[in-house]
Amino acid sequence: MNAYDIAIIGSGPGGYVTAIRAAQLGFKTTLIEKYPTLGGTCLNVGCIPSKALLDSSEHYHQAQKNFSIHGILYKDLSLDFKQLIARKDQVVKQTCDGMKYLMDKNKINVHYGWGTFKDKNHISIYGRDKSVEEIEFRYAIIATGSKPSSLPGLDIDKKRIISSTEALALAEVPKRLIVIGGGVIGLEISSVYNRLGSEVVVVEFMNRLIPIMDHTLSKESQKILKKSGIQFHLSTRVTGVKMQDAEVIVKTETQEGKNIQLTGDYCLVAVGRKPFTEGLGLEKLGIEKDAKGFVLVNANMQTSVENVYAIGDVIGGIMLAHKAEEEGLCVVERLVGQKPHIDYNLIPSVVYTWPEVAGVGKTETQLQEKCISYKTGQFPMRALGRARASGDMDGLVKILADEKTDEILGVHMIGARAADMIMEAVTVMEFRASAEDITRISHPHPTFSEAIREAALSATSNRPLHI
Repeated sequence: MNAYDIAIIGSGPGGYVTAIRAAQLGFKTTLIEKYPTLGGTCLNVGCIPSKALLDSSEHYHQAQKNFSIHGILYKDLSLDFKQLIARKDQVVKQTCDGMKYLMDKNKINVHYGWGTFKDKNHISIYGRDKSVEEIEFRYAIIATGSKPSSLPGLDIDKKRIISSTEALALAEVPKRLIVIGGGVIGLEISSVYNRLGSEVVVVEFMNRLIPIMDHTLSKESQKILKKSGIQFHLSTRVTGVKMQDAEVIVKTETQEGKNIQLTGDYCLVAVGRKPFTEGLGLEKLGIEKDAKGFVLVNANMQTSVENVYAIGDVIGGIMLAHKAEEEGLCVVERLVGQKPHIDYNLIPSVVYTWPEVAGVGKTETQLQEKCISYKTGQFPMRALGRARASGDMDGLVKILADEKTDEILGVHMIGARAADMIMEAVTVMEFRASAEDITRISHPHPTFSEAIREAALSATSNRPLHI
């Protein structure tokens, strides 16, 4: 029987990063993956393929709408959708192949098959060829992630009523796409197909988009996406979805009780994700879960079984790849006596629409709920020379700082390269910097990052330089 120091179930960002770090620390490590490729949801049917499609569709959109402004003229622009999907598949393959290389480099044994606990020190692995292998472990880490949620009574047939997985591999560009859910996944996929020519309608139960982010970003994002052609029905619930001939009929009801019927070729259900724990045999070990199915853990990511840990989406909290990575690193480093820490308040969130949306720290609503006195500084992207040069003038940067101490409590932005710029905010907040500290940092000119300094100037003494 193969015996390991650490056995990790699930090879997504949480699992494979944890495996690499465990191997670096001297643990004999194995990774168990039910699919034939490594990388989990993120690399195969999530983060990586969606960003590949977002980038390709943005190139097409720019060529179609904005090249002439730059003096770039062409004739007979057309879309090869099959090639667009093929490129996405190639990006996924290269990334997954890279994972295999990293496992080999770090001498991590990969078992392909369905892993289920036999007891607190053994896992049975059921291979696709119907083989069964048993391994022994000192510590186990559950990193099985999540899967798409649905609505009660709504059947995702994976053909016309689809989840994000199918939306990333369609055979055609929908003429009409109905998206249920105005969160991160719904908006990103809406952006892809809107740019490619689909008529996109988004239905959101809440009264604003991306409700987990600051309300200013929700409002600005809706304004920009609406300008691009996406239609929105907010404060609206879905009462039924059915197929009628070759069309999808979505019945909705507004908060005021008005019934609206929408018709599309496809309906994407993007109402969140739920933990994936089926078939793991957790009940054999007595591992506890909450009412929503998330594995319960303590501050060390330890389950109710002392040598079994869980990380990432499967334990709840914000469902982000980099959050899972941080938790996995924390587990294995603590096992060797190191003292890493995770500040969940400083895990940034990003929406990869264009312009991108990003935020870290507290939102205005959260500060108001906690009765924390704060001040606000805001700066529009269109006031930047770099934004005018590139034509990316939509968006803003908003900084929230403690009214008395000036410590930065939250940074929220929408604009070109916001996904990369948010790291400046994460870094300074990690060191508990003040808004004035940012104003004293030299920012290169002309760049988009100057907007962060200008917003900080606005927050400290209401003295931005360029407005």
